[in-house]
Amino acid sequence: RKRAAKVVQQDETMWGSGKKKTKSGGSGKNSFNSAACTALFNKYTTEDDPFSISMEGIGDLCDDLELDPTVDIRVLVLFFKLGANAKPGEISQTEWNKGCEDLGLESIDDFKKLIPSLDTGFMDHDDFKKFFKFVFQFSREGTNKTIEKDMIVALLQMVLCDRNNVHLNPFCEFLNKSGEENARISLDAWQSFLSFSLETSEGCEEYDMDGGAWPVLIDE
Repeated sequence: RKRAAKVVQQDETMWGSGKKKTKSGGSGKNSFNSAACTALFNKYTTEDDPFSISMEGIGDLCDDLELDPTVDIRVLVLFFKLGANAKPGEISQTEWNKGCEDLGLESIDDFKKLIPSLDTGFMDHDDFKKFFKFVFQFSREGTNKTIEKDMIVALLQMVLCDRNNVHLNPFCEFLNKSGEENARISLDAWQSFLSFSLETSEGCEEYDMDGGAWPVLIDE
């Protein structure tokens, strides 16, 4: 019995008892290096606001990751996964620390390893709808509740270009040609377009202008 117990003890030492879990992604270590995470955060902050990474810092991070934030949707997916929800266009230290720990990100190399998984094609329907809402909220300026139509067109083309959305180009063309009445777009109109494009075929046969509850922008 003593010999058997010794063998079991040796196996547990070699392979682990199975009770400890490692975090997925990034470094794959048993314990998260919060100091390294904080040091990385501080690299992208400014003296004016040491407790959040603003658009300037996000641009610097994108440079290190060799990503173009003006055209690469993976930048928005990254901050969606990090949980940057408190304020538009920035991520707080609390959000950064929690997001990095959840994703196992302690270094730029960890971030680079994560990039291939940031394609929106990996999202299911519900996750994509949440992400679509996040894109609008994260892209607002300050306390504004609406976004200029030119920015909306650019965001729509970035977010939906690879999802075979038959209504994308006609809607963007409509916005480009529309006047001051559609100069700024609300979150409701933004989300309604996604719902409309998912529920309505190219010929819009299912669309009920009179009996539906769509915003005026979609009716137009």
